[in-house]
Amino acid sequence: MKDRPNDLLLLAGQILAVIMQIFVTIGAAALLIALPILLFAGDLINAEIASEFGEAASGLPMVPIVAMIAIALGLLAMLFVFLGKLRAIIATVGEGDPFAPENARRLNLMAWLLLSMQLLALPAAGLGLLLAKWADQFEDQSITIDAGFDFTGILMVIVLFILARVFKHGAAMREDLEGTV
Repeated sequence: MKDRPNDLLLLAGQILAVIMQIFVTIGAAALLIALPILLFAGDLINAEIASEFGEAASGLPMVPIVAMIAIALGLLAMLFVFLGKLRAIIATVGEGDPFAPENARRLNLMAWLLLSMQLLALPAAGLGLLLAKWADQFEDQSITIDAGFDFTGILMVIVLFILARVFKHGAAMREDLEGTV
């Protein structure tokens, strides 16, 4: 009975990670559907913008939008992999073998993925500012960008790299101990 709360915690972690992977997949699918629509119907969209707001309104900034979609797809792909590695770690903890050498590699990869996501947020913010400037020409339409340095994300990267070392050291110690028995 003692292990029951931990089992529920691990189950909740697994379920949450799966649900998040499903949402990430849905988001990526939506972007993959939107991309060809934007590329092939750009002229129709620009014509609609001109008819709604007048000829003075500039057309859709296609390059920044496509670049933003590409970055978002990259971020979603990295998040999907990150969550998959998290699920694998949770599974090994549930099996009673958290200091498996593979978990050290998983945590290391998770740290690199999170660092890459932090770095990709920088050009995304720049593109967002371009799109916000474009939207300013329309009455009652605006895009707000919340961009800044994410100290929590950087802290998580450092924590994951440290945990990867802890798990690597723990796995090596366990192997040494098993070798002496």
